[in-house]
Amino acid sequence: MKAFLDKKGITPSVQNYIIQPLSFMALGLFSSLIIGLILQTIGNSFEPLGFLTSIGQTAMSLAGPAIGVAIAYGLKAPRLVLFACVFSGAVGYELAGPVGSFLAALVSTEIGKVVSEETKVDIIVTPFTTILTGAMTAYTVGPPIGAALTSFGSFIMWATDQQPFLMGILVAVLMGLALTAPISSAGIAIILQLEGLAAGAATVGCAAQMIGFASASFRENRWSGLIALGVGTSMLQIANIVKNPRILIPPTLAAVIIGPIATTVFVMQNSPEGAGMGTSGFVGQIMTINTMGGTVDVWFAIILLHFLAPAVLSLLFSEYMRKKGWIRYGDMTIDKS
Repeated sequence: MKAFLDKKGITPSVQNYIIQPLSFMALGLFSSLIIGLILQTIGNSFEPLGFLTSIGQTAMSLAGPAIGVAIAYGLKAPRLVLFACVFSGAVGYELAGPVGSFLAALVSTEIGKVVSEETKVDIIVTPFTTILTGAMTAYTVGPPIGAALTSFGSFIMWATDQQPFLMGILVAVLMGLALTAPISSAGIAIILQLEGLAAGAATVGCAAQMIGFASASFRENRWSGLIALGVGTSMLQIANIVKNPRILIPPTLAAVIIGPIATTVFVMQNSPEGAGMGTSGFVGQIMTINTMGGTVDVWFAIILLHFLAPAVLSLLFSEYMRKKGWIRYGDMTIDKS
């Protein structure tokens, strides 16, 4: 059995069934729902570009199929399984949102792999099995698991409203660490449907990691690293964190300080689509404006909490640690090849 599963590329593990699918789900969401929201926001904000509103709405409506294909691709599905997962993602999204798409695509991809190229009528058997499995998963386990995760997300949002200072710290730190770790903070935020203050704290925490690492490592990585880390992802520092975990301290401390300021002083909010993005592609900032409006106060809070404060605080903390010898030159050099 093990030899058969290995031949089919089926290897059950946390990496293959949670971390990697979550990351690819986020890519699917970015390519449909998030880009659609950005286009819709631009279309609604600028009358000459009003045609972008309908384009954005169409892109948003295809989030389910995009998730299905993205997860199947991430799991290295054969062609017929990959194409059939368009349906798995769609029906899962219809019944249980992103969680439903995630589960339906994951299960149907693995079952589809099992039957792929095992019969003379593969062109019928493989997509039929993949679609049927996706539908059954979506109808049975999708809604209850989706409801449970949404309830957990609601609890986090309720707790943040009740204790904005403490939860501001907790949410900012945990979501920031999730963004830097090889797991998708964007996927987590959307699965939990984080919004309001909790989403605002999550955005700040993710921004603290990205801008924090970009600032603290500027002497090693210069301008290209500043852009790669600050606008791309702080995940580029994972290999360096393994070698010297202390480099994670400066941006995390920055999140500890900025998180509660965001929730108690500036009352920052965001949507599920922007909560886990940080400054990646400036999606977190676009979604913040989409949620809170484009007033001068909102712009000031974004510039201060998403960019200036993380950069200054992380640089100060890292410089102190460099003087103590806890961080040495080269510890935060990233591979830009």
